[in-house]
Amino acid sequence: MNLDDEQRKKVAEWITQGLKLSEIQNRLISELGLQLTYMDVRLLVDDLKLTPKDIEPPKPANLATQAPAMTANPSAKTASKPGGVSISVDQIARPGAVVSGKVTFSDGNTADWYFDQAGRLGLLPQQTGYRPSAPDLQQFQAALDGELSKMGF
Repeated sequence: MNLDDEQRKKVAEWITQGLKLSEIQNRLISELGLQLTYMDVRLLVDDLKLTPKDIEPPKPANLATQAPAMTANPSAKTASKPGGVSISVDQIARPGAVVSGKVTFSDGNTADWYFDQAGRLGLLPQQTGYRPSAPDLQQFQAALDGELSKMGF
């Protein structure tokens, strides 16, 4: 991740504009020709001592009154948004993964997710050929980012 000063300024500018890490990742590819994983972008932003803006701060009072979305595994950490995407983080990561869990999309379809040791995000849907909608993917990435940040990733 060796960026020159101009590229670093661009990334800082995108952060001040309020872009999400996934949007910054896409711009790095399209505008600067740099192919970075989502985790690489997170590390880059951290290395540059930048803090992405939260569009809507989490509301802990509402989370306390909500029932966990996935109660089948009480040892998993869960985050959910009513009528939206809910995720859980496994206490023990799946083999070959640094961290893993499950996601339920707004249409009820579920998938397993994981970050491998190279920082690549993998998604394994339960229904063969299933592709979540773009808004669901954005919600999933935001929820995942929030949960992993709480856990120190």
